[in-house]
Amino acid sequence: MNPILEDLKKRIGETATIVKIDVDKNPQISQLNQIQGVPTLMIFKNGKAIWRQSGVVPANQLEAIIKSHM
Repeated sequence: MNPILEDLKKRIGETATIVKIDVDKNPQISQLNQIQGVPTLMIFKNGKAIWRQSGVVPANQLEAIIKSHM
């Protein structure tokens, strides 16, 4: 996911903040968000999860998803 997230960051700039969390080192976060598969991608808006998907998603698709939730 690193190359995809780096490409996404170049595409969206400051439009959104990308945070990558190691669920093995932060099990409380995976439990709180009911993450069962890795990678799990989530979009939060105003502190609430508004989108989630497990599995790899291409940068162009993630960009479109982010823009559709703005």
